[in-house]
Amino acid sequence: MSAASADVLRWGQERARAGRWRGDVDVAILNPVPNAPLPSPEFLQRCLETLAARGFQRVVTGALSPLEQAGFLAAGFDVEERLHLLGLDLASPLPPVPPGYPLRRVRRGGRANVLVVDEAAFPPFWQLDGTGLVDALRATPTVRFRVALDPERVAAGYAICGRSGLRGFVQRLAVHPDHQRAGTGRRLLLDGLRWMQRRGAARAVVNTQVGNSAALTLYLQIGFEEERVGLSVLSAGLR
Repeated sequence: MSAASADVLRWGQERARAGRWRGDVDVAILNPVPNAPLPSPEFLQRCLETLAARGFQRVVTGALSPLEQAGFLAAGFDVEERLHLLGLDLASPLPPVPPGYPLRRVRRGGRANVLVVDEAAFPPFWQLDGTGLVDALRATPTVRFRVALDPERVAAGYAICGRSGLRGFVQRLAVHPDHQRAGTGRRLLLDGLRWMQRRGAARAVVNTQVGNSAALTLYLQIGFEEERVGLSVLSAGLR
């Protein structure tokens, strides 16, 4: 077992990407590597041993499909959170972007204000830190990062949308509680979906936590449909 400089753990042909969970020194994140064999329970046990030796006390995964989950569950991981997975055919007409707060590109100096929105909008487990925000921005080859600014030019909400090939991704959508139920989330979402269309994406996907009824309702209103199979975030203790 070895760890590359990019925090990729290897054993034979198997690989998994590891790092800190949103900057937490006690919690690691462990994910399969695209285009690599699905991790086996034996390989994942070795990963857990490696991460324990590095001082981590707990490991979580990203959102995994049932097929990706199999090896993790056999290695002793448990379900931490269940997620709805939804898809939208971008060949169909989209509703117009409603009027509202102006949307602006987020520059590096504005990221701190975006994180304030994120902290207010999500429970602690799902909140992004600076590292998590950068990871979301780098998750796809092409990305659109927009913020909605209120009349005082304070961030009311933001969206990160990405495209890879023919698929678009709603990576992050957050609205500050002070500005919810005013159409800001809908405006940000439709702005991102129309950008995906212009960039040639054929389908958009998004996931949201089971129990987040407000987000689920918004996605269904726009035209997203729930996929037959959902996703789960898994976790395992190391102490």
